Amino acid sequence: MADDEEFTGRGQTPRALIVTVYGLYAREAGGWMSVASVIRLLARCGVDAPSVRSAVFRLKRSGLLVSEKKDGVAGYALSDDGTAILREGDRRIFERRRATLNDGWLLAVFSVPESERDKRHQLRSRLSWLGFGTVSAGVWIAPSHLLEETREVLTRHGLASYVNLFESHHVGFADIAGQAPAWWDLARLQTLYQDFLDRYRPVLDRYRQAEEIDPAEAFTDYIGALTDWRRLPYSDPGLAVEVLPADWNGARAADAFFELHERLAKPAHEFVESVLRTPAE
Repeated sequence: MADDEEFTGRGQTPRALIVTVYGLYAREAGGWMSVASVIRLLARCGVDAPSVRSAVFRLKRSGLLVSEKKDGVAGYALSDDGTAILREGDRRIFERRRATLNDGWLLAVFSVPESERDKRHQLRSRLSWLGFGTVSAGVWIAPSHLLEETREVLTRHGLASYVNLFESHHVGFADIAGQAPAWWDLARLQTLYQDFLDRYRPVLDRYRQAEEIDPAEAFTDYIGALTDWRRLPYSDPGLAVEVLPADWNGARAADAFFELHERLAKPAHEFVESVLRTPAE
């Protein structure tokens, strides 16, 4: 569903940036932010007011935000679905999950009638979004640590009745490491991780050398880094190290992100608080 693509990230569109801002800062304020505050914050990211209003409207139309006034001030709050999706995203974005071969595998086996092709598309999109690889048309595979998340997501989207989930262990015959590139697009993921490193290693080096951190600058860099990062944990199912290519760069990319998070989250939060304290004009 396109709604969740906004929450998992597909580049730095205004909508993706707004979702990042809401995910980080709106929930601690009851899920609501004024339109004026969102416009001021996104201005730091180079997004003009008309683009913010248009993006917020589309998020409202998709059911992720709801319009709401507080003390006569226009704003938007997260919907229940939006809150649930962000909560699911927290686990992926801010936890470093890596399977071991002893953990086993999760198999999703499904068959959807031709008369319900839209459900088949939704199911495949949802499994891909969760991090499943494709063994065959109706058999998809993921590390077993994705079981509870898979159960929650498929149930919430009304897709559970089409799927049987199995926990299993590999007992033969082909080597899993040799099969993984056929089941998951690891080459594409390597490229995405390298793109992240190329963009944010220089940013990280700059902050390592900085004597002081400007909160407004920290906010801009942190929002950008998180918006670019949050799609990657969804593309990466957290396969065991033994299954990954020898030159795997995902760990280096994660190290860079989490160091940026450690350095920038607090000053960025200080900047947001200063903006939220500013009365709307």
